[in-house]
Amino acid sequence: MRRFSAARLVAAGSVLAGAVALASAVPALAVGHSAGHQGGHGDAWAGHYLALGDSVPFGYNPLRVKPGVKPGVFVGYPELAARMHDGGLKLANAACPGETSTSLIAGTRPDNGCQDYRQFIGKLHRNYTGSQLAYAEAFVAKHHDTKFISMSIGANDVFVLQHSCATAPSPNTCVLAGLPGVLDTIKNNLATIYTGLRAAGFTGDFVAVTYYSTNYSDPFTTGAVGALDQVLAGVTTAFGGKVADGFGAFQAAAAAFGGDSCAAGLLIRLPDNTCDVHPTRSGALLLAKALRTAVGAAWPCDGDHHEGHLHGYLVH
Repeated sequence: MRRFSAARLVAAGSVLAGAVALASAVPALAVGHSAGHQGGHGDAWAGHYLALGDSVPFGYNPLRVKPGVKPGVFVGYPELAARMHDGGLKLANAACPGETSTSLIAGTRPDNGCQDYRQFIGKLHRNYTGSQLAYAEAFVAKHHDTKFISMSIGANDVFVLQHSCATAPSPNTCVLAGLPGVLDTIKNNLATIYTGLRAAGFTGDFVAVTYYSTNYSDPFTTGAVGALDQVLAGVTTAFGGKVADGFGAFQAAAAAFGGDSCAAGLLIRLPDNTCDVHPTRSGALLLAKALRTAVGAAWPCDGDHHEGHLHGYLVH
């Protein structure tokens, strides 16, 4: 089975050097409230929240991974966001560590470890067979009160590209040559995913939760993340959705630490004193707050007051 190597994932940041040129060619990311698709909201906020995506919404922590591990030990931003909500919102977190935009649709390898995780490591937060998209379509068809669907997907598509270029004569050149095609694939896959969910009866809002940079002082890594976020945000807003500014939330929190998300305590620290690419509970809370802000003023709670209820979740 594929190893969940933090070192391999972190290496992707340096390999993507030069992708800032691609990001700079894209207009600045517009983050905030869109008009949205309001059909599923109304005044009552009791209902369901469906979280889709990869290891970030899953709450993946490499220090806790072992065969048979229970999914409840992993807490991502969806769990934290749901606990900020007073309206009886019920969370269904279908995210899978290592999911790519293609495997989310197909439910098969190749991916970046989702199928290996499901087969050899442990169960997901939701117990389903087949693809994440098939589960999501069945979920919204059954639960017409699904208020919104959050989405974090695409990072593993880039990691798969990096892995495929590892033995190339010039890995950097290989990745840069392949990156536009990968971003185009993510764009098309997101459109397929959103179209399928609408066809299945979903009438609420899509909310893209953008990725963060591991170090905002590194223009290359940050530029690559920005390019991916542009695709994620662009397709989501094209479908009438909203954007939760995870990128900006981490950037603001890391500013006092020279832009280093690791030094700011937002990324999981490993035994060798380096950081993994996945968020700590504090980092996940920033993403949860960004999600709450994107959903809007209709969120029926005092978020700062209810963060006190999250103390148990925020203890590592």
